[in-house]
Amino acid sequence: MFDRPDAGERAILVHLAFYSGQEDLAELIELAKSAGTIPVHQLTGSRHSPDPKYFIGKGKLEELKNCIQIYTADIVLFNHTLTPSQERNLETALGIRVIDRNGLILDIFAQRAQSFEGKLQVELAQLQHLSTRLVRGWTHLERQKGGIGLRGPGETQLETDRRLLSQRIKQIRKRLEKVDKQRHQGRAKRKKAEIPSVSLVGYTNAGKSTLFNALTGANCYAADQLFATLDPTLRNCRLRNNKEIVLADTVGFIRHLPHELVAAFKSTLQEASEADLLLHVVDAHAQDRDETIVQVNAVLAEIDAAQIRQIQIFNKIDLLDGIAPRIDRDDHGAPVRVWMSAESGAGVELLYQVLAELFSTGPLFKKRCYLHPDQGSLRAKLFTCAKIINEHIDDSGMSELLIEIDAKHLGLLKSLKYEEA
Repeated sequence: MFDRPDAGERAILVHLAFYSGQEDLAELIELAKSAGTIPVHQLTGSRHSPDPKYFIGKGKLEELKNCIQIYTADIVLFNHTLTPSQERNLETALGIRVIDRNGLILDIFAQRAQSFEGKLQVELAQLQHLSTRLVRGWTHLERQKGGIGLRGPGETQLETDRRLLSQRIKQIRKRLEKVDKQRHQGRAKRKKAEIPSVSLVGYTNAGKSTLFNALTGANCYAADQLFATLDPTLRNCRLRNNKEIVLADTVGFIRHLPHELVAAFKSTLQEASEADLLLHVVDAHAQDRDETIVQVNAVLAEIDAAQIRQIQIFNKIDLLDGIAPRIDRDDHGAPVRVWMSAESGAGVELLYQVLAELFSTGPLFKKRCYLHPDQGSLRAKLFTCAKIINEHIDDSGMSELLIEIDAKHLGLLKSLKYEEA
């Protein structure tokens, strides 16, 4: 569809300083590596405002041309959002592919999406991003001359492509609406069963998937790279007080997450917006951790999740010197932060302690129960609703169980022979 230059692996990164708190160059390098490119040079500079035609000034444009020749680059990656006309003008002037920050993130998402839902979400975001650039892709067909019979095929081709894009976007949205309904039914079912929902949120590469695996015993993909996993994953997790919760691993956030992605991943991010508790995972070793906390909270506000109770998880303390696992509490004694390492396991028990404290079912009663061999269904219920400390089965098949059970489920013992332990 687009008459654009081919892209290769050798990339030149362009970063201009406009204001404080903007995207970081080091983050662009990590994004470029995550996309599979090889950063060969970084072109930096500063301006008061972007150039309307090329984003960078004419002097930087000439410098960029020289860098492309010197480093034999195949692609230029901008750490900024370019307008469609700026992107096209740059490609025409440079002769190689130009990708802005949003396009780069979309490309990474396209590579990482594995599930049917994830692929649909990424395709929707890409089509929405592409629709704003469609006009610039057919300049070689725009030969309109005024007068009947003298119009070129450009207008017809553009209208055809717009219609095809619009139809595909509608199809994807309908499919995602069905997925959203299924997710909503699942959440409603969990709420009816009074199973609390806990969502892991945080900046990309903070260690959410590693923590998710540590808490649930799952084997979700986790790697030291940006957006290592996109597809939402839900797992049951049983706490030390035998309370069951549902843990959700969500997509990582990043500075100025493209609006196309926020819109496309609405159903995924809704797991966070409708959770009972958010575990905000922070890379404690990162130099800009305070900035990333602000960025994550900004995205949470955008998806209407800012009002949900949040516990900060300062992860990766194994990379810090002299920091031991601990729980930070506020003036009322409520937990607000856990220092731990999901990779080494240090502090995981403290997190379990916090979760059990927040989702406490009240006092636990220790009982010694005796079950006949024909009471297997009742035994199964006890294993679901109580903590089984010990079980002994004698030669006759009689079971003796030492359990801890909450007041809500004490009624299960009415049909049993039991005694205080």
